[in-house]
Amino acid sequence: FDKGFRAHNTNVFPSRPDRAYVGYIDGGAVILDIADRSRPRLISNWRYSPPFNGFTHTVLPLLGRNLLIVADEAVQDAGADWPKLVWVVDARVETNLVPIATLPAPPYQEFVRRGGRFGAHNLHENLPVPGSWRSEQIVIGTFFNAGVRAYDVLNPYQPREVAHFVPEPPNGARTGAVQLNDVFVDEKRIVYTVDRHIGGLYVLEMTV
Repeated sequence: FDKGFRAHNTNVFPSRPDRAYVGYIDGGAVILDIADRSRPRLISNWRYSPPFNGFTHTVLPLLGRNLLIVADEAVQDAGADWPKLVWVVDARVETNLVPIATLPAPPYQEFVRRGGRFGAHNLHENLPVPGSWRSEQIVIGTFFNAGVRAYDVLNPYQPREVAHFVPEPPNGARTGAVQLNDVFVDEKRIVYTVDRHIGGLYVLEMTV
């Protein structure tokens, strides 16, 4: 259930309306030419499963820098499908996508036994809507029991973590740990992140 080859998350931006950037689960990262909406055309398909464990969640283009940030999704508890990573991909030649780095993963030994899922999930997607914060340098994502984390990708070959927030386990959490699932950052640099089960909404202020 919920695996295989299908579109999971799709991004289209006004600054590049002829392209769709799609996380295609075990089909990897996909770029489509959608200039003719009735006939989408495949431009590129970067697949890294196998040897990695699949479930490509989000393809976030940093269009001004010819980069893609590609997030996996952890879908099994206790790190059973580790590693689930966030990749930095060189997209200067969009027909030949080349991975050049991964965002530093949260410490495996510190989180794998905390309970629930551990690994990458959602990204703040630079949404082209009023009120959304946008950055081509800072990437923010959720990592389930490893919280929400911010990364500086100014040097795309050596991304670095610049902030993180891992709340205490919510009362009544069936996993025994927080499971931060989604994240959104507004134009005032306020971060909203939500627990997958019972922990509710956390509101944070960016200091980076």
